[in-house]
Amino acid sequence: MRVAALYDIHGNLPALNALLAELENEKPDLIVIGGDIVSGPMPTETLERLMQLDTPVRFIRGNGDREVVSAFDGAPLPPEMSEAGRETTLWVSKQLNCSQRDFLSQLPLTLPLEIEGLGEVLFCHASPVSDEDIFTPLTPEERLFPMFQGIAQRIVICGHTHIQFKRKISDILILNTGSVGMPYAEKPGAYWLLLGPNGYEHRWTPYDVEAAAKEIMSSTEPHAQSFAEQNVRHIPTAQEAMEVLERMARKSTL
Repeated sequence: MRVAALYDIHGNLPALNALLAELENEKPDLIVIGGDIVSGPMPTETLERLMQLDTPVRFIRGNGDREVVSAFDGAPLPPEMSEAGRETTLWVSKQLNCSQRDFLSQLPLTLPLEIEGLGEVLFCHASPVSDEDIFTPLTPEERLFPMFQGIAQRIVICGHTHIQFKRKISDILILNTGSVGMPYAEKPGAYWLLLGPNGYEHRWTPYDVEAAAKEIMSSTEPHAQSFAEQNVRHIPTAQEAMEVLERMARKSTL
């Protein structure tokens, strides 16, 4: 079985469409959608596109999906959420219908899958115990241990930080897929992971970022223009993002 892991789409439909076009040639047996599906400029269109696929699809929950459901239900959002994040989350929640809300609300935190040649692989959004844990290639091992303690699988697939990387903690291989819709990398595009009997491969799919930016800016999402400029036309490098993310992670543990 060959599995394409697509994480952190964030409502970036043009990036998703480009990647799905590439998958028509790759022909994976299964697509895993690793959370943070709708938090962005084209939420319902993105969800509908995924529901139309002929290839089997499995979903897990991201923190963004959970927060959108909370906003839909009128529950308070996390106090540490930025004002821009709050505005986007509230806007996205107003785009969803009840069946879409219900779909997002029942997504699991983790998904174990048996993959030929790799054994049982555990898919999660951020870590096996949380959909919002932050860690990067710079994270000290002592902070990683609690997140992966007691995990039976020897390979764990995650996202959340939008950076493609691999790490080892004890005998567990951790693979971050990167982000389809909001990557932190050296060049714009959609980042993802392909797994199968021959191992794993970090992948990158280019797309027409100028056309995508124009399409995204036609959205009524309150921060569509900044999304197009900062996550499509120009993107933070992995190094820039890691420094910010590590500061966030240290702050959250104080």
